[in-house]
Amino acid sequence: MQRGDGGTAVADPAIRQKYIEERNKRLRPEGLGQFMRVADSAQFKYLGNDPWVDHAALNAKAPVLSDGDDIKFLVLGAGYGGLLFAAHLIEAGFSAADIRVVDVAGGFGGTWYWNRYPGLMCDTESYIYMPLLEETGHMPRFKYAYGPELRAHADRIAEKWGLTDRALFRTQSRSASWDDAAKRWVVQLVEGRGPTEPKKEITITTQYMLVASGILDAPHIPRLQGFDQFRGQHFHTSRWNYDITGGTDTDWMLDKLKDKRVGILGTGATAVQAVPHLAKWAKHLYVFQRTPSSVDVRGQRPTDPDEWANNIAATKGWARARMQNFNSWIVNEPNGEDLVNDGFCRARAYFGLVGGRGIVAPEKIPEHIDMLHAYDLERAEKIRARVSAVVKDPETAEKLKHWYPVWCKRPTFHEDYLPVFNQPNVTLVDTDGRGVDGLTADAVVVNGTPFPIDVLVLSTGYALSVAGGSGSPAQRANIKVFGRGGLDMDDKWVREGAGTLHGVASHGFPNFLFLGPTQAGATANVTYVLDFLASHVAMILAEAERRAGGDTTRVTVEPTKVGEDEWVGELLKRVSWFSALRGCTPGYLTREGETPADIGEQMKAARSGVWGEGIISFAELIRAWEDKGELRGFQVEANV
Repeated sequence: MQRGDGGTAVADPAIRQKYIEERNKRLRPEGLGQFMRVADSAQFKYLGNDPWVDHAALNAKAPVLSDGDDIKFLVLGAGYGGLLFAAHLIEAGFSAADIRVVDVAGGFGGTWYWNRYPGLMCDTESYIYMPLLEETGHMPRFKYAYGPELRAHADRIAEKWGLTDRALFRTQSRSASWDDAAKRWVVQLVEGRGPTEPKKEITITTQYMLVASGILDAPHIPRLQGFDQFRGQHFHTSRWNYDITGGTDTDWMLDKLKDKRVGILGTGATAVQAVPHLAKWAKHLYVFQRTPSSVDVRGQRPTDPDEWANNIAATKGWARARMQNFNSWIVNEPNGEDLVNDGFCRARAYFGLVGGRGIVAPEKIPEHIDMLHAYDLERAEKIRARVSAVVKDPETAEKLKHWYPVWCKRPTFHEDYLPVFNQPNVTLVDTDGRGVDGLTADAVVVNGTPFPIDVLVLSTGYALSVAGGSGSPAQRANIKVFGRGGLDMDDKWVREGAGTLHGVASHGFPNFLFLGPTQAGATANVTYVLDFLASHVAMILAEAERRAGGDTTRVTVEPTKVGEDEWVGELLKRVSWFSALRGCTPGYLTREGETPADIGEQMKAARSGVWGEGIISFAELIRAWEDKGELRGFQVEANV
């Protein structure tokens, strides 16, 4: 088997068998049912609260939206996705005065608003991850920006595009119903105003709804026996409680843990960043592990101003060019020198998750999977060898080694995580794939052995999917959406499977736009996709209104049934690329190992994937579609 670089790559049957054995240890019959929704739990409902909000300051501001308002654009989500929606609309010629942004959080930032745990940083290079860097003129302080800078950048974008006073925070969107006579969405909102004031119910109408709800903000809580008996303190990493640990979200001195036994449950990307800080301050730290992360070198360093000015940001269009260069390495179509040169660019088999050029015929699936495993072998062996080189105790080192390919779980990168396990105050409690047994009043129990703790940190991830959930844009945004004729978006997704055109719109829901991820392109750099799709939506709406001319207040844009079906058909032609995911160890990328038994349900599930030929192919296809200016697959109506 030939590699793209001309060398020979060979899969190792023994290692593939090891992957299967480790996967089987972790399969749970309840799948996503092993986790609970925060909103359904009285014990954890507090995790839905906002620990960072300044109610007094927000209550003192003039109302951004009032009951009965009619607006042109309603953007749901004030993270990078929502900000990119707004910025691209403005760049396309629409007015900031016609845009309102709504978010349940108390400020801009999305996942970077909610997540403020110690050690928080982006895992792709900040020069390509932080959107609109070229437009704002900002130079990131580090190659991988830390949480406070990422949050501040959201405020910077809002200020530059005139959005600071056009956002209604602390507000949940309850429902949206299409009024075909008025050509408007009727949206029910509930604004929270803090513990001393009643909530405010607001009904507005809007011509366009744009949903950018994000994917990394809702806490994922495991169902653990005895949790209601636990008398220690606990919190989730996405709602870090500095009152318990000491420090602040900008000063990670966790001095209140000096006399505390701390347990952290979970060893994913968040834990890899937070564990070194907990280990530095806790009297003793227990790291409870079900599945180890693959932990490669990160290469964190401050940005050199001279390199920035003379090399990285020296030419117009540098940011998009650097993003596209990164994408080319991710899908194994290198476009010149590797500008980013990070662990993702060296993870050649990662395109097993995000797609790569070529359609895999059913009879070629075994060969395709062999190719992916062969591509990944050298990288995986180096990372496992690094564990042995860094962690002094051989038994602990073996437990910290990952046994799954790179497309199964998002890889992590850190210099300080593995050395932590050489400290005398840190104990790795490996559950051999089973997970913990449960909790008592003062301990976490693993294999019948109690580990006494005072503080429990839940590093158990985010609710990208929920058991029984439709996976629709409405479900992800926690809003009920009713389109033409009262069509329930969740019902459509459950009945037919996902249905979109280009991953941004769905038939039956006019003037309702979203940012994938279903049926769109994917890459390791999530904000590139958000930026690309937001630009695409702005182009569609600008062209639709240009065609209407004159009065554009009743323009509607909607995929035709034929256009949507054609797109879904093209997506399904390429779905075999992702066949290797069926053999993955459980995780959020595979809905915790859930696989429908019924062939019809399997086909529905296949519709929820991404573009199988990768982000380069997707971008080329969409740009060619835009260049024709035909809005093929969309129906545009005006003044009707």
